Amino acid sequence: MSFLSFLTSVSMAQTGRITVVGDVAVNDMVSRHVELNNRVKTMPGYRVQIASFSGINSKTSAFSLRERFMTDYPAIQAYIIYDEPNFKVKVGDFRTRLEAYAFLQEIKEVYKGYIIKDNIYAEPPQQIDFAPDDETSGDE
Repeated sequence: MSFLSFLTSVSMAQTGRITVVGDVAVNDMVSRHVELNNRVKTMPGYRVQIASFSGINSKTSAFSLRERFMTDYPAIQAYIIYDEPNFKVKVGDFRTRLEAYAFLQEIKEVYKGYIIKDNIYAEPPQQIDFAPDDETSGDE
């Protein structure tokens, strides 16, 4: 019992204030990291990789396949990831492997692919439309 009373008295005697001195650049980097994490809402999930291209015309081939896929499946997001030296075409934002598998079964006749673990968007990113509105098109 006397040992416990000693620990209690020691811990009560050590109250105070701690000051951490550090480089301001570290605080700036932490702030930028927190801001980036707040802007990008990703989570662990699954995608279907339908192609990986390397070599001459690999970029053109990847973008062409992505456009064709988006025409066939407009409700599913398609992404091109450059993982040197490959351009990879990944599709979907699936929370479970089962959802990704079901989609792979749906597309397997046209698009050969396989399921990969990836960071997915909790909400699909907004598509930016650069086309002018009808009212401001200048066709008058």
